[in-house]
Amino acid sequence: MTITLSTSIKEIPRIGPVYVKKLEKMGIKTVQDILYHFPHRYEDFSNLVPISKVKLNQTCCIQGKILEIKNTRTWKKRMFLTQAIVEDKTGAIRAVWFNQPYLTRTLKPGDNVCLAGKVALDNSGAYLSNPAYEKTFVRSLAPYNLTHVGRLVPVYPETEKLSSRWLRYILKPLLLEFRNKIADPLPKEIIKQENLLPLNNALWQIHFPDSMALAKKAQERFTFEELFLIELAVLKERLKLNQKIAASIPMDIKILKRFTKSLPFKLTDDQKKSAWQILKDLEKSMPMNRLLEGDVGSGKTVVAVMAVLNTVKAGCQATIMAPTEILAKQHFKEISSLLHPFKISVALLTGKEDKLASKKLKNETIEISRKKLLENVKNGKIDILIGTHALISPSTSRTSSFFYKDLEEFGFKPKKTKKQGVKFKNLGLVIIDEQHRFGIEQRAKLVAHETKVEAPIPHLLSMTATPIPRTLALTIYGDLDLSLINELPKGRKKIITKIVAPADRQKAYNFIKKEVKKDKRVFVICPRIEKSETQNNKITGWSEVKAVKQEYEKLSKEIFPKLKVGMLHGKIKSKEKEKIMRDFKIGKIEILVSTSVIEVGIDIPEATVMLIEGADRFGLAQLHQFRGRVGRSKYQSYCFLFTDSPSKKTRQRLKALVKCESGFDLSEQDLKIRGPGEIYGVRQWGIPDLAMDALKNLPLVEKTRESVKQLLEQDPELKKFLLLRERLKGFREKIHLE
Repeated sequence: MTITLSTSIKEIPRIGPVYVKKLEKMGIKTVQDILYHFPHRYEDFSNLVPISKVKLNQTCCIQGKILEIKNTRTWKKRMFLTQAIVEDKTGAIRAVWFNQPYLTRTLKPGDNVCLAGKVALDNSGAYLSNPAYEKTFVRSLAPYNLTHVGRLVPVYPETEKLSSRWLRYILKPLLLEFRNKIADPLPKEIIKQENLLPLNNALWQIHFPDSMALAKKAQERFTFEELFLIELAVLKERLKLNQKIAASIPMDIKILKRFTKSLPFKLTDDQKKSAWQILKDLEKSMPMNRLLEGDVGSGKTVVAVMAVLNTVKAGCQATIMAPTEILAKQHFKEISSLLHPFKISVALLTGKEDKLASKKLKNETIEISRKKLLENVKNGKIDILIGTHALISPSTSRTSSFFYKDLEEFGFKPKKTKKQGVKFKNLGLVIIDEQHRFGIEQRAKLVAHETKVEAPIPHLLSMTATPIPRTLALTIYGDLDLSLINELPKGRKKIITKIVAPADRQKAYNFIKKEVKKDKRVFVICPRIEKSETQNNKITGWSEVKAVKQEYEKLSKEIFPKLKVGMLHGKIKSKEKEKIMRDFKIGKIEILVSTSVIEVGIDIPEATVMLIEGADRFGLAQLHQFRGRVGRSKYQSYCFLFTDSPSKKTRQRLKALVKCESGFDLSEQDLKIRGPGEIYGVRQWGIPDLAMDALKNLPLVEKTRESVKQLLEQDPELKKFLLLRERLKGFREKIHLE
């Protein structure tokens, strides 16, 4: 049978049905998949020495003949010991394996073997402890013919009970068969320009390297290749988008000046610059694809409103999507108020209620039926539609799991109902808060008509208060143009952040009492419950509720019995949430105990203290978001991080939060400490490990991106590079940048 790269692993000799299932669970389905399953480290078993030269506590490799081998069982621990005597021309040594009695069926007296392990000592003398082994069949064998010992030995990520030994057993024959037969997808010019190993040589050296230097060269080759493919996928998406048509929205300087003059504050320079970049993009006839990054409280919403106002006055509709109902309602209230003088109709659509602020109303809002709201949107009578993920659910009008995975945290329960979805008459701009991925197909759904004519694609503006390190901005989000707001509004004071040890809890509680006496508000955030405390290793909304209720009981009855303590979590009904937040704002609630539901967008100027329980259980970006819920006025604000974790890494992370005032600086620190996979969920996108590590290497990312840009300038459709185009197709099927 002829084996090719696309051959199913089911067809590979020596891989039985049991192992096929294990491999498929790891995403390994073809020969190419298993060849690209790389080791994550190497054991150096290349130190081949005569038995007489072995040294205590050193890892060494010996070759010899087995004189005897037998199993015994220890009396105290009831443990199997397999002991063998191995000799060469210079002497003999014992080899001892623990709880591996099956070895006596594999290794027999008279067998020539190569053993590698650490030399230990007991009452009977020196011995090799749990050595790796391999039969050599001849008395003397050159090390490069060995697989498991006598060389640099690959160690693979071992999951699903697939041992590194078994993987080596399968991989070596495959590599020998394909050693000079695999066509390299990377263009020859790029291989030469970047001084990369050719594919066949790189595959051999990454699995069975002749030296650590060559193993490193092979890793560099595949790191570059994986980054190259990510950049290629992202930049081709940008090219694809640039070929689409969007409504050209001219900049109305007169109306924009009128708007900025109506504001009770002056725009910062960064706000002005970002607004200009966005408005200039809207003038183009190709769809904008821009990400507006701004630290917590930097004023991204006002910039977005300028784009919305300009869009509506040009005769187009706009929609704004928020991750939570609380934030959607806050946007609705703020934007309808800001735009009321301009006679613009604004509507709210969430999973639970619909409202309208009509241009005919005097700064008031009314309840409206879902049917009427959808009809008015479709007819163009509503200029701006604000809501949650329900906006982009064409077949389920109330809720959908499409937009945010962690729905329970926000109190949503997906209900599949056959109700009419949202359709716009003339949608020109989509704005999304904290959701950077919103592709061409998703935008097309919002403007789809019952005609065969392709509708223009709306412009897209994403907003985030989670600053993205430059390496990720150039790769994962490389199809998005970036606008940055680094400045905070004038008059804001630096938030004082402190790590509070268990012994200092009472001091923090005493400080909180003093702040409340000054008519200030306090947030208390409870962490998620760890996996061991959840059902089926999944974090549940009810687990968080339980934690919040317990903390609420403790604070209201034991710690602050004379203060007004409230509670907020995702399971509370929408109207009750609104009442709680309103009471918190006016002082009927002085201390609010909450889950992470308040992470995004809550604006309470009177809040000056953020107390975070179990701060070690949150990521730095999330902690920074929490901290941003205070310090939104002229008053001095504080963030207390409660933790009892002894971990040095935890202390390092929390100290970075204390030190870094800027979210941008903090994101770079978090990238160094934890890596992109843990911070941004990148690991869930299926990005290979080598590329994941490389996302911290800015020079490499910049160099790779430049190579891709040069290639696409010459051949945007990759017509001259069919192998690369095919490799890209397979790569895109495995990863999902979303």
